[in-house]
Amino acid sequence: MDHLSPLAVVQAQLDAYNARDMERLLATYAPDAEQFQLHGERLAQGHAELRARFQLRFAEPDLHAQLVSRTVMGAMVVDSELITRNLPEGLAQVELLCIYEVREGLIRKASFHTGATRRLLPPSA
Repeated sequence: MDHLSPLAVVQAQLDAYNARDMERLLATYAPDAEQFQLHGERLAQGHAELRARFQLRFAEPDLHAQLVSRTVMGAMVVDSELITRNLPEGLAQVELLCIYEVREGLIRKASFHTGATRRLLPPSA
């Protein structure tokens, strides 16, 4: 990931997420990268914890992140996404605001804010 622009790194991360390609996804993050709830608790630090978080998501058969908008300001990339999720209540779309700090070609910190959830289908019987 060296020498890639923050935009290219975050796009590679999104592409790997949607492909459920764990190794390619982790390659976009620094080995000691941190993920946070926006203005809140740390969700994960380092590749082992990131892997565990992503593995849970990748188990969802309909998981998909749709980019709605993106703003790049220097090392910071802010994405607004609609995430299709398999929740206990059924298939849903969740609004997600993602703020990435990219340094030296790797995501160093990511913060997330979850917005509205819209149910698409009830759970399968």
